[in-house]
Amino acid sequence: MNLQALQFTARLLLQRSFRLFPKSWISIRKSSSPLGRAVALFVLATLALPLNCLFGSPAAARQSSDSVSIETFPAGSSPIGLAFDGANIWIADWIGNAVIKMRASDGVILGTYGIFEPFFVAWDGASVWVTNEVGQVTKFRGSDLTRELTVDLGSSQLGGILFDGTSIWVAGWATSGDVVFKLRVSDGRILGIYSVGQQPYQLAFDGANIWVTNRVDGTVSKLRASDGHLLFTVPAGISPNGIVFDGHDIWVANSYPGGATIPHTVTKLRLSDGAILATVRVAKNPQLLASDGTHIWVTNYAPDSNVGQLRASDGARQHTIVTGIDPEGILFDGTSIWVANYGSGTVSKVTPTPP
Repeated sequence: MNLQALQFTARLLLQRSFRLFPKSWISIRKSSSPLGRAVALFVLATLALPLNCLFGSPAAARQSSDSVSIETFPAGSSPIGLAFDGANIWIADWIGNAVIKMRASDGVILGTYGIFEPFFVAWDGASVWVTNEVGQVTKFRGSDLTRELTVDLGSSQLGGILFDGTSIWVAGWATSGDVVFKLRVSDGRILGIYSVGQQPYQLAFDGANIWVTNRVDGTVSKLRASDGHLLFTVPAGISPNGIVFDGHDIWVANSYPGGATIPHTVTKLRLSDGAILATVRVAKNPQLLASDGTHIWVTNYAPDSNVGQLRASDGARQHTIVTGIDPEGILFDGTSIWVANYGSGTVSKVTPTPP
C-alpha cells in the first residue's frame, strides 16, 4: 500500500477512532514524519474497528415518516460541517478535501473549491469561512468561491466556527492550548485569544455571548462576545460536543461511544447561569444540534445513525428519522433541516409536511 492510499484509508476510519482515543489522536497529529503519521493513524483507526463492532453496524435503510419529507443529494466523500447563506448550503467535505456550494432549493451543486481536510463552515453575509485540520481558517467569496485569505492560527486542530454578526469565532486546541479565537471579518486579523476548558470544540451564540463546549473536562464556557471575558464555566454532562441556542436556553449534545450502562443524552442549560435544567436521553453517540424555534434536532452517529427531534419546551422525543449513515452536521434554513451524512457522502433535506 503506498503512502497516499494509506493516508486515505486512515482518514476513512479516523472519525470513529478519534471519538474512542482522543488523546492518542492529538499526539499523532503532532508527528513530523508523514509516513509515521499515516502509519500511526492507520493503526489507531484499525484498533477502533473491533470496538465499533461491539456497537453494531450503522443503519443503511431509509426510514420514512408521515411528519416529514426527506430529499437526499450527493455531497462529496464525507460531508461534516454545514452553513446556510440564505439561498445555498455550504458543505465541508473532509476526505474529499473540498468546500461545496449547493443550491438549497433543489440540491444542485453550484461550485467546489479544494481545501485540505475542511471541518466546519460559517457564513458572514458575503463570504464563507472554513476551518481545517492543520490549524488554518480560509475565507472564500460566496459569489464565485474566490479565496480571499487564509489565517494560520497555529493550532494542530480547529473545531467549530461561527459569525456573531460582527466577528468570526473559532474553537481550537492542542499546540495553541485550549482557546477560542476572535477574528476580524475584513482581514482575518486575530482580535483576541481566550482560554476556556479542555479541548473546546463547538460554538453557539445567544445574541450577546459565545458558548463553547469543552469535550475533555465535561464543561461549557460562556464568553462575553464584546470583549471575550469569561463569564463562567459549568458542568454540561459527559463529553459535550454540539451546542445550540433555541432562543431561550442552551442545549448540549453529550457525544461519546459509551456503553450499555451509560445513557446517551442531550443536556439543557439555563441561559443566565448555565444551570442544568434537564438531561434528555437520546439515541447513541449524539453529535451536533440545530433548533427550528420549536424543536431541537440532534444527529446521532454510529451505531444508531439517525436524527432525533425533541420538543424544546420539555425535551420530549417527537420523532426519529434515518437520513443516511453517520449523520454529523445539521442546520435549520428557516424551512427545512439539513443533515450531513458523513458515512454516505450525502446531505439530506428534511421538511415538515402538513398534517
